[in-house]
Amino acid sequence: MQLVNHHYQIQGLNLEDICQEFGTPLYIYDADAILEKIQSLRTAFSGLPLRLKYAAKALTNISILKLMKSQQVGIDVVSIQEARLGLMAGFAPEEIMFTPNGVSFQEMQEAIELGINIGIDNLPMLEHFGQLYADKLSCSLRLNPHIVAGGHAKIQVAHINSKFGISISQLSQILEIVNNYQIKIAGLHVHTGSDLKDADVFLQTAAILFDAAMQFKHLRFINFGGGFKVAYKKGDHTTNIHELGAKLKDAFLAFCERYGKNLEIWFEPGKFLVSEAGLLLVKTNVVKKAPTTVFVQVDSGMNHLIRPMMYDAYHDIVNISNPDGPQQEYTVVGYICETDTLGANRELNEVREGDIIAIKNAGAYGFSMSSNYNSRLRPAEVMVYKGQAKLIRKREELEDLIKNQVVADWES
Repeated sequence: MQLVNHHYQIQGLNLEDICQEFGTPLYIYDADAILEKIQSLRTAFSGLPLRLKYAAKALTNISILKLMKSQQVGIDVVSIQEARLGLMAGFAPEEIMFTPNGVSFQEMQEAIELGINIGIDNLPMLEHFGQLYADKLSCSLRLNPHIVAGGHAKIQVAHINSKFGISISQLSQILEIVNNYQIKIAGLHVHTGSDLKDADVFLQTAAILFDAAMQFKHLRFINFGGGFKVAYKKGDHTTNIHELGAKLKDAFLAFCERYGKNLEIWFEPGKFLVSEAGLLLVKTNVVKKAPTTVFVQVDSGMNHLIRPMMYDAYHDIVNISNPDGPQQEYTVVGYICETDTLGANRELNEVREGDIIAIKNAGAYGFSMSSNYNSRLRPAEVMVYKGQAKLIRKREELEDLIKNQVVADWES
């Protein structure tokens, strides 16, 4: 989003004009911003046999998946439904990595039948896989390295009490199952969680993974997950991926030499690729003065963007309708019958009824975590691609809320 001649734009298109055409609330994504992020990763890890697998849970719209596919980026999925969306978007089964958590073995079998790569994150599942598929298929393993990466506690997923992955302290049990069934392990996977800031923490994780990898003879790849931190406000510390790339390159090549063959290096970025590309555009319903604050009440809320309430996440907020207005302090809240503060005590250009408010960094875990709470409808989604704003999801209607409801006939 750029301010040009007193108007906020994406790729030369006026955001208020886009709202006029498609209505509010509205999710809008800048395809150019996504493509720039993909290229930045390829530059940072140049010289390595790199494969990118977009973490589809961040934003599963099929048009976004097709954009990833056009850039030779595969996908990482965590449900069979995401896997099927990937196939609908044109991905070949071998381009999809299925790394679920806590699913039934039946769901895992469904993915196997589709020909999708399988990642296993618990010992009982590994045992089931060995009993049925060891002589036919390989799989990968997600390990928990017991590393605290930083960020909100709810997005740290590699500490000792995390439900994700098989504990590195259970390596001997893993090897017992693998050797008992002669399972071919194609890759090792680790993901420490979002908001990874420090390259050295990443290298600590890599060292643990490299040591474990020496126990497996048939590896094709090492998967380092994602979690690169993006900026949510001015001055935010972010992951220096170029520094990380330089340090990890030396460590990875040294490991490959020790291992005895060259492996691929995989990453599964989600938020990094789409967060900054997305905006949630909302309209001001009411400017409400209270004794201690002035509320900007908008036509959206935690039903469309839950991150501020779930993770205490900070999203920068801009009044795009009045870029030259005097600055005042406001608290931006939604229209949900809960406390759904989107941003407290924010300095915004004077807000008037009807003004369009842009909530930034809404591309990741925005629409994908949205709900119909209060029987509210989900927004439309638009992608700006090659200078054109294209609708990629229609706004919900009342019929969408009730189409699966069955009215019981109590008199029968």
